[in-house]
Amino acid sequence: MTDRLPNAVILEKLAVKLAAASRREWHVDGELVRGPGTVGVTLGEDHTDDPGHLDLNFVLNLDRPDTTTLADCVAGYGDSVEDSVDRAIDLWLGTTGSAVFELLVQDGSYAGHFAADDPRGFPGWHLIHGGIVGWGSGDEHQAVQLWAADHLLAPALAPVLTKDLELTGGQLIGIKVFFGGREGSETAEVRVNGEVHDTASAALTELDWPRPAEDLSYARTFLLLVQTA
Repeated sequence: MTDRLPNAVILEKLAVKLAAASRREWHVDGELVRGPGTVGVTLGEDHTDDPGHLDLNFVLNLDRPDTTTLADCVAGYGDSVEDSVDRAIDLWLGTTGSAVFELLVQDGSYAGHFAADDPRGFPGWHLIHGGIVGWGSGDEHQAVQLWAADHLLAPALAPVLTKDLELTGGQLIGIKVFFGGREGSETAEVRVNGEVHDTASAALTELDWPRPAEDLSYARTFLLLVQTA
């Protein structure tokens, strides 16, 4: 099995890519990457044996990590561990990163906003919808990404998530949505604050997103919910 990259190397990659994506200064500071103001990113405890998989924590206030951390995980792919880690960071920045950057700047330059009463959003919560990224192989590799861009995931998942979200008591909720594959070999995963939500994952499976007969097609996005009351 290929060895995982040292944390110091991963953190340096994160710092470079965070700076490029946000157009702000980020730098490695011990065991974290520190950004503007109180923002930082830390590495979570790896829960897989995949060296291309990263557990990443976006901390909005490093002085209060217990209540301001958005936990997430992402897996990349490539011809080497370095390529896979680079790809994983890019996927994370294009989805989770875009939503968090938008939360910080509030000008629509990184992600879209949907009010709590917008039928396209998530009832009762202000929604910042992160970017939708896709990957795969073959002529239909973009099929799931294009479907996700044309269909409303937040209102489709809200009925099975709302009750559980009310129990969290949190002002910020991060929801990762990852799905795709091919006919007969598909995956659909919804994680709420880093934890798999089985009911929402099952609801995602039931949606009519494309299952190519031979090609592979995947999509990933991130829904950031902000308490309005």
